[in-house]
Amino acid sequence: MSDLSLRRMEYFVAVADEENFGRAAQRLHITQPVLSRQIAQLERELGVSLFERSTRGTTLTEAGRGLLPDARAMLQAAAAIQRRARYAARGTQRLSVGFMPGLLATPILQGLRAAFPDVEVDAVRTGWDDQVETVLDGRVDLGLVRLPVHARGLIVESLFRERRLAVLPASHVLAQRTVVTVDELAELELLQSPDAVPEWRQARVRRGLPVDASVASPREVEVKLERVALGMGVAVLPASTARFYTRPDVVAREVQGLAPSEVAVAWARGRESPILAKAVELAHALRASLTTERVLDDENVTA
Repeated sequence: MSDLSLRRMEYFVAVADEENFGRAAQRLHITQPVLSRQIAQLERELGVSLFERSTRGTTLTEAGRGLLPDARAMLQAAAAIQRRARYAARGTQRLSVGFMPGLLATPILQGLRAAFPDVEVDAVRTGWDDQVETVLDGRVDLGLVRLPVHARGLIVESLFRERRLAVLPASHVLAQRTVVTVDELAELELLQSPDAVPEWRQARVRRGLPVDASVASPREVEVKLERVALGMGVAVLPASTARFYTRPDVVAREVQGLAPSEVAVAWARGRESPILAKAVELAHALRASLTTERVLDDENVTA
């Protein structure tokens, strides 16, 4: 364990992601023999086999699957340390707030400027695929995230809930209605993971319709909306996100039987500073102003 290097962890994660030594070597800009030797060295250091190699490809062993979350966390922590060290070397105090589409970081940043005039503040636009990663690797100090998220390494505090809406082609028969039901949505293909809309999946099962969780779905909201406009299916979005992406060829409709979306504030566990504490305080105090969708009643705002 004396030489458990970040470099080898990076190599391990690349092979795990690509499931192929050749592609991983290309991604890392090294030769495949060098990569194979480094992985073999890591396996010797740990005393376990990390990959099963066969003619069908490269897969993680049980030990490899267990190591992968820790390896990612190790790389993210190292990246965060490097970023903070660079800012410290410049003599600059800085705090960045990440925000998802439809959410607003500005109220928090304005409050920080008033409380700490010498602090450099910034906003970072995040997405479903990196809203947690940006916090863990230090690109973001405080994230406005949409639940659920993997909370490993994070402190997560709920802020408020907002409606979710179904986004449909403007020409679809359901678009002529002001409110639709989950059962009606179940007749359409879902352009996102069924895990994101369990109500849709349950309705499909009730109606005897197939649910294919293996189908790759676009992470980007813009791509989802393009596919909606083409009549390929339906997307379910938080109200603030749906309103943010207003366009003439799609419409957003209320859905009966759909649970709300929950917004939270998240930061890296172990990270403490007066500036970060103030940012968290502001997030709670200003929570109703952190979304482009108006919070209409106290039931949607959590303490």
